[in-house]
Amino acid sequence: MPDVIAVVPQPAVLDRTGDAPFLFTDATTVVVDGRPDLIGIAVLAADLLGRVSGRAVEVRYAEAGVSDIVRLRLVESLPAGDEAYRVVARNGRVDLEARTPAGLVRAIVTLRQLIVTAPGGVLRVPAVRIEDWPRYAWRGLSIDVARHFVTVPDLKVVIGLMSHYKLNVLHLHLTDDQGWRLHVPSRPLLTRLSSSTSVGGDPGGFYSPEDFADIVAYGAVRGVRVVPEVDVPGHVNAATHAYGELTPSGEPTEAYTGIEVGFSRLHADLPATGPFLTDVFADVAAMTPGEYVHIGGDEVLTMEADEYATFVAAASAAVRAAGKKVVGWQEIAHTPLEPGTVVQYWDTRVDPAPFVEAAQAGALLLMSPGSKAYLDMKYDASTELGLEWAGHIELRDAYDWEPSTLIEGVPAASVIGVEAALWTETLRNLPELLQMLLPRLAAVAEVAWSSPERRDWDGFRGRISQHAALWDRLGLAWYPSPQVDWTR
Repeated sequence: MPDVIAVVPQPAVLDRTGDAPFLFTDATTVVVDGRPDLIGIAVLAADLLGRVSGRAVEVRYAEAGVSDIVRLRLVESLPAGDEAYRVVARNGRVDLEARTPAGLVRAIVTLRQLIVTAPGGVLRVPAVRIEDWPRYAWRGLSIDVARHFVTVPDLKVVIGLMSHYKLNVLHLHLTDDQGWRLHVPSRPLLTRLSSSTSVGGDPGGFYSPEDFADIVAYGAVRGVRVVPEVDVPGHVNAATHAYGELTPSGEPTEAYTGIEVGFSRLHADLPATGPFLTDVFADVAAMTPGEYVHIGGDEVLTMEADEYATFVAAASAAVRAAGKKVVGWQEIAHTPLEPGTVVQYWDTRVDPAPFVEAAQAGALLLMSPGSKAYLDMKYDASTELGLEWAGHIELRDAYDWEPSTLIEGVPAASVIGVEAALWTETLRNLPELLQMLLPRLAAVAEVAWSSPERRDWDGFRGRISQHAALWDRLGLAWYPSPQVDWTR
């Protein structure tokens, strides 16, 4: 399909102008105003373009004497929204304009997707005018680094992939029964004693505060913010293994490397529990520049409803006291919530009434349906990796769903966004992670970014077919879905 303009997610407005295309030459230069908040983005643009062209791309702060310009500029004349952007490409010049630096990042990755190789190996960009903005402000990917640890370099590959498809939230599931993956100063034994194992006895690991700051900074330049999750009051065996005072007996629990859920819990009536919640969430919040901290709250199978509500209230209070907003898995909707709390919906098999009531009380819904957006589900019965408790998710399954109507009775205005999830019970390394993410992550990204009237399956499968060549050039593992006629 040589005539396909293979931008994913589908832009709001994309017009061919009929002008001559922009051609990359040895003189191609990125030009940007010399503002500190823009220079890093210009360097990112030059790096991406240099990797494509195989030559160094210079950054300059004035257009005079420069030819073959890629011009980055902040402007006001765009639709409302922090991530709105414009790309205008024609012979000799590409203008990338946005209302904010985050919008410029979206413009840069769109330009990257527009680049094609013409006969003779010349790189060109078709003459187009694109104006674009996202449907949802929250477009995320949750990565479970507790069941199997994901190293900082591998996580950066995932962040780069997220940015390429205009996802803007990396939700890190940092703690679970199998491991505690973030060092917190107030409780150093959490990583000293509970970070070395993973599912099946595989090697573990953890992020130091410096590692976490590196991840946050790397994401920020690429328009991706980090939401850390400390899962309470269940999924806590790593915590009770490190600190016995969190158990009724006062004795630490044994390390756990299986994949069962629901057996571990904290206890509201123990003296150590309240200070643990307060201190740990304060530490995590202090390391997090973003607005949100995730308190977990899922699959607490051995706790009465009243104690569970007490826990959710205590964890939420600790997060708010540290200056952050609260996110929790869908089970927290069964408790009283402060307006603005984000409820992450994952299990479509349950009664929708609590979510409708939560929305009516001011909660926001983040859509992560297991049957559509849990990308650790097998593609089909023959897939070696992954699980299948939520069914099989082929590429079209990840694409053909509508967030605003997922829960009957929840107003569309209460839906804050969409987030894919990747759980790592069966995933041990970067190639295995990528095999499950690609191409389905791109499908979920289009659901999150593009309005329903912009989306259609046939258009998406035609555009995504062109992306395999890039994945191959980058050495990324991916699944060749039989639902697409891939161009490689």
